[in-house]
Amino acid sequence: MQQLQVVSTGEGHRLRRAGDAGADLDVGLVNAFLAHLGVRCFSPATVRAYAYDLLNFLRFLLAGHATLADVVPTDLFDYLEWQQRPIPTAGAKVVRLTGHRGAAPASMNRRIAAVRGLFEYAVTSGLRVDNPVPAARRSSGLRAKRRGLLGHAASGRSGAGGRLVRQPRRLPESLDREEIGGFLADLGTYRDRALVLLMVLGGLRAAEVRELKRRNRLLEQENEVLRRAAAYLSQASLPK
Repeated sequence: MQQLQVVSTGEGHRLRRAGDAGADLDVGLVNAFLAHLGVRCFSPATVRAYAYDLLNFLRFLLAGHATLADVVPTDLFDYLEWQQRPIPTAGAKVVRLTGHRGAAPASMNRRIAAVRGLFEYAVTSGLRVDNPVPAARRSSGLRAKRRGLLGHAASGRSGAGGRLVRQPRRLPESLDREEIGGFLADLGTYRDRALVLLMVLGGLRAAEVRELKRRNRLLEQENEVLRRAAAYLSQASLPK
């Protein structure tokens, strides 16, 4: 069995089988869906996340010698159970501490949303007559809601619609000014301080800051303008 993998191409992230220049029907459908996301101006990071989530689902199907055309609603519950199996660690040099617990509820719900979006695309394209992904039922404690083409996009009030696995709602914890000031004081370079301040004062997420760190030459060069801006912000906005 040839190994499936995600590769980066000039058109974005796509699936392929290792050592195979061609593509089977399942890989072709997934790649068409990923291209569809790109046409709809989804960010490269989002398309990459969809690619890895759908890769996980295709690996589940391969383990059961099934294809996307064979999927029925009960297969999605088998997929959830498959994700919760402990990850084998025999012979591994690096072992995740959480590997024995399988995938987290949030990861499983995200993957189900990606699979739902794939099948909605297949239905819209006329490649399939129905979407086999089960909808959450009120009797299970989850509120079902009509969802968009991509599975995660819903109109109206946000809720737990579409989640097949219960997951705890965790409230974000904030730091006070003294804690932020102490953290900034421990950072060794102006660049690192500027990156943290971009999150604190500009509301950037960690993934967005990582993109800046790789792509923005201004941050990489640590020029005089950046050093002055970081020093000014740390002193004026967050006094020690």
